Amino acid sequence: MADKIEVLLTEEEVNKRIREMGEEISARYEGQSVTLVCILKGAAPFACELAKRITIPVEIEFMRCSSYGNETQSSGVVKIVQDLDHPIRGKHVIVVEDIIDTGRTMNYLLTVLSEREPATLELCALLDKPDRRVTDVQVDYLGFEIPDAFVVGYGLDYAQKYRNLPYVGICTPGNP
Repeated sequence: MADKIEVLLTEEEVNKRIREMGEEISARYEGQSVTLVCILKGAAPFACELAKRITIPVEIEFMRCSSYGNETQSSGVVKIVQDLDHPIRGKHVIVVEDIIDTGRTMNYLLTVLSEREPATLELCALLDKPDRRVTDVQVDYLGFEIPDAFVVGYGLDYAQKYRNLPYVGICTPGNP
């Protein structure tokens, strides 16, 4: 049986909210620049769309972390696979993440990044699953709060599949 995917958020809904978040960030940092720290791989499509909608100067950095592997639930062990290329000291930094689930990964990353002394450090997430939270994390710019379901699309994957879907869908994995 193939994986079943049910649309949760349409492409239009996602694009509208990303445009609004870009406007919020542009207004907050008017006259300044920001550094977006995109958390690979899942946040890449979101970060690119967000950057296009920010009207102030933007730098983009990348980090890659792992806590899922090929599973549908976080292992709870965070591993930095790729670190930033440039220092963030004194910069206005916005971490861009696809989804906040348990909060463990983001709590760990925000702690690591705050030790690098940015001028400001904020979090922007496309999706938030508050029902799964085990570690408190403040999301400064949020796309959508969603139910506790396994979602794919718009960068989110299941075993590296479905990142290219232009919408967010609830995935029910089939038999391999």
